[in-house]
Amino acid sequence: MGQKIVQVDAFTDRPFAGNPAAVCVMSSPRDERWMQNVALEMNLSETAFLHRVEDGYSLRWFTPTVEVDLCGHATLATAHVLWEEGFLPPEAVARFQTRSGLLTAKREGKWIELDFPARAIGPATGSVDELSRALNVPVRLVAFNEYDCLAEVESEAVVRSLVPDMTRLSAIPVRGVIVTARASTAGFDFVSRFFAPRVGIDEDPVCGSAHCALAPYWSDRLGKSELVGYQASPRGGAVRVRVSGSRVHLGGQAVIVLRGELADSTGID
Repeated sequence: MGQKIVQVDAFTDRPFAGNPAAVCVMSSPRDERWMQNVALEMNLSETAFLHRVEDGYSLRWFTPTVEVDLCGHATLATAHVLWEEGFLPPEAVARFQTRSGLLTAKREGKWIELDFPARAIGPATGSVDELSRALNVPVRLVAFNEYDCLAEVESEAVVRSLVPDMTRLSAIPVRGVIVTARASTAGFDFVSRFFAPRVGIDEDPVCGSAHCALAPYWSDRLGKSELVGYQASPRGGAVRVRVSGSRVHLGGQAVIVLRGELADSTGID
């Protein structure tokens, strides 16, 4: 038999919204070239690959072009698959061994809460003019963490309507660019969008790992540790965040939209 693969819409409670991820549940480890080829075939922002290890599951994430160090929505999708497909009992905590250390997920009613490392944004050091040209909108502040560049803009309306120059964005030497503003829509504290053309994703619909930076950033500015973010991509999705020291708890929902199996022939190099 081939490998089981499930497609999940993450950070949403309805199909065809949020961020789609493929989850490949493997009976044993596979080589990196095979995983990258499968991710290219799936052609989603992330495909997650996991197999059992002594203390939970080994988990890796691939875009269509590269392996990444941290991915929130595909981890959320993976945990949802483990519970929904009977790999873990509903009350069990999902434990993942990853390139970013141990990550866990647990059920909180209809929501899933991920325990992730905080990726705090450093002092404002970047070129506002360069980002403004790349995003085609005025930028208030530019700052970085070890993965991404964050650009704060004037308003939620600006975030929602911007049309970036992907060629200029891809020249910025970071994984991706987070564009954010304080929310004006009731029920949300901040809004964002995430662009990562350097790793093969022009726009990621709802990026969990970007919220590892957004959570401490807006927590400091708004003076509270629990917030709700909305990623204002065309698909859109909500992320609950809770800052706890060096960790960020990300809350979201997920929906399975497709179940399948990779044919045995895909194992032939």
